[in-house]
Amino acid sequence: LQQDHFKYDAYTVLDTVIMGNQRLYDIMKEKDAIYAKEDFSDEDGIRASELEAEFAEMDGWNAESDAAMLLNGLGIPTENHYSMMSELPGALKVKVLLAQALFGNPDILLLDEPTNHLDLDAIAWLEEFLINFENTVIVVSHDRYFLNKVCTQIADIDYGKIQLYAGNYDFWYESSQLLVKQMKEANKKKEEKIKELQEFISRFSANASKSKQATSRKRALEKIELDEIKPSSRKYPYIDFRPDREIGNEVLTVEHLTKTVNGVKVLDDISFILNREDKVAFVGGNELAKTTLFQILMGEMEPDAGTYKWGVTTSQAYFPKDPTSEFDNDYTIADWLMGYSPVDDITYVRGFLGRMLFAGEDGVKKVKVLSGGEKVRCLLSKMMISGANCLILDEPTNHLDMESITALNNGLIKFP
Repeated sequence: LQQDHFKYDAYTVLDTVIMGNQRLYDIMKEKDAIYAKEDFSDEDGIRASELEAEFAEMDGWNAESDAAMLLNGLGIPTENHYSMMSELPGALKVKVLLAQALFGNPDILLLDEPTNHLDLDAIAWLEEFLINFENTVIVVSHDRYFLNKVCTQIADIDYGKIQLYAGNYDFWYESSQLLVKQMKEANKKKEEKIKELQEFISRFSANASKSKQATSRKRALEKIELDEIKPSSRKYPYIDFRPDREIGNEVLTVEHLTKTVNGVKVLDDISFILNREDKVAFVGGNELAKTTLFQILMGEMEPDAGTYKWGVTTSQAYFPKDPTSEFDNDYTIADWLMGYSPVDDITYVRGFLGRMLFAGEDGVKKVKVLSGGEKVRCLLSKMMISGANCLILDEPTNHLDMESITALNNGLIKFP
């Protein structure tokens, strides 16, 4: 699965997918070039017949329909199949690159975070595709539900080594936790035995009648080895959203919101009410609609019609889907977060960064050079330090590892 979303901007969507089988794509283009010649020679005819034979052997006549089937399964409409890749938004590009990886029935499929930027329907389609895929799949993913559905083995990279477990993610988690627990219990029993032997030796080593027994226990003591339990390389951030003010019963009222973006109506007469302690998920295939709604609610965009009203006791913190503008500056992490802190104290700010696994020296890193995961942790630090009592999050788990997602889950369950 290609990670460079701009690599194929000069190609059509369909051609990009077919490039998943590079040899087949090369044959198609060479054939087209030969048939386009005005002075078609005998050598060209021989070469064309060789290419046609190889093309047929590779089932080339079904290439476009196979590619279209993959694209449709991932939710890319037929009218986009002949568009240029440069014309597609980022989320659709990811789906095209995923279709490219799946095209051509490869022997080994390497997928690096394949569910990033996919909606629920596309993830469900991908799960079914991979379950029925007869060859080998090697996947890195932060989506434990996806791993549970698709994987038959888990390779755990921790404690400085790789260990293979049969079963899905949940089975791995239970097995690995049980293994560590058993090692600790075994060590505890060994430590108790060591203490017992040491006490006997110290009491009776000078006693002539017990010297043989003391010597025997010394040998037994030398044979006992504690299992080395290395510290896990996994680190969990501490995510805790603490509101500065208790929220009232009236939180948000939305009435008849309507919005058209680039000639397409993405919100059409939307009305709803949110009350105290409501936790709402917005789901659906149209990502632009959800992001547009959030931008309107945060005052970043005006609706074409309709109104919304936040309760007088509410304060909002927003996690945007595209935070690029937040980090397009020369601030260090500490200075950047200081700009949002209600307390003018660098020690106070570093406390929030520490919770999100930014060690002391990390605070002087420039925000514009941070990785995707580090930027997400910065944004969550900003939300925590704000003390808001209403949180709006647009795809907050993209780029986060499993430990950070677990911490975020726990933080949201506890909130407020």
